[in-house]
Amino acid sequence: MNMEKEVTIYDIAELLQLSAATVSRALNDHPAINIKTRQKVNAKALELGYRSNTFASNLRKKTTQTLGVIVPRLNSHFMSSVLAGMEVVANKAGYHMLISQSLESFQNEKSNVRTMFNNRVDGLLVSLAYDTETYDHFAGFVKKKVPLLFFDRVTDYLGCPGIVIDNIKAGQEATEHLIQQGCVRILHVTGNLLRNVYADRLAGYRQALRKAGIEVREELVVVNDLSAEAGVDLAQAIMHMEHRPDGVFVSSDVCAVNCMKTLQGAGYQLPEDIAFVGFNNDHVSEIIEPKLTTIDYPGKQMGELAVSTMINHLKGIQAIDSTSSITMHTRLIVRASSQRAKS
Repeated sequence: MNMEKEVTIYDIAELLQLSAATVSRALNDHPAINIKTRQKVNAKALELGYRSNTFASNLRKKTTQTLGVIVPRLNSHFMSSVLAGMEVVANKAGYHMLISQSLESFQNEKSNVRTMFNNRVDGLLVSLAYDTETYDHFAGFVKKKVPLLFFDRVTDYLGCPGIVIDNIKAGQEATEHLIQQGCVRILHVTGNLLRNVYADRLAGYRQALRKAGIEVREELVVVNDLSAEAGVDLAQAIMHMEHRPDGVFVSSDVCAVNCMKTLQGAGYQLPEDIAFVGFNNDHVSEIIEPKLTTIDYPGKQMGELAVSTMINHLKGIQAIDSTSSITMHTRLIVRASSQRAKS
């Protein structure tokens, strides 16, 4: 047998001298097929590398009841919350989810998109990788009119809908809070400015400074990958600054917490020496002492909204296009890391 060819139930039936119908029922654990036959069929299927074609029974309707989801990373509190929200809505509506991660790589994202296309997902939900600059890899979906919806990290390049938070407002609120605590030299730490989330938070930071009459200094804007390691490096950089910041607004709780811990280890008092605000309301924001002031990001609700919007489109209840874009609200959670005693 040519193993390059996809193994079918007919191949298994021929090898075991059974009917295709018997093999199909055995693979679906049908009680009409005796247990020994079921075990024999499943063992042979495993040996041959048989993959169940989940969309075969729905081909006439041209639907797979499957939604593709591509995220930058699975190991983040925020993305776990988004996926939890997505799965609740998808399961309730009878949809499966095919999930992959780009690991913040454009090349991986392209490969993931191709896999989703080949698996004939009914719709694709995407949060873009850190370094994605072109969007031709989505052309197959656009051409075939398979609905595309972006969330959190979005692009308006394709005219597809997006679900985002008001990052400008969140960035402004975080910075204004530090100003209200008496901070005048505020460092903003952000991610790749290609992404809407980081560019918009920076815009909010700048707006807050201008509104307060504080000069916007480009040397007080740091772009890194917002990782735990970047937080340690950030602390080292702060310690070597000629003019140290009195407030720091970081676009990631994980990065902020690791920066705080490193500074504390070097003898800095927080928030007295430097006040901190993070972003996402990650679990780590409540483990650190002092607890981290942060922006609460409604990840679970974003996931629920993204999938319900997609399913409503697929069911013909409400079409999605660029006018379906939705902006969700955030809130500032004030904790001890930024609260200075008023003199």
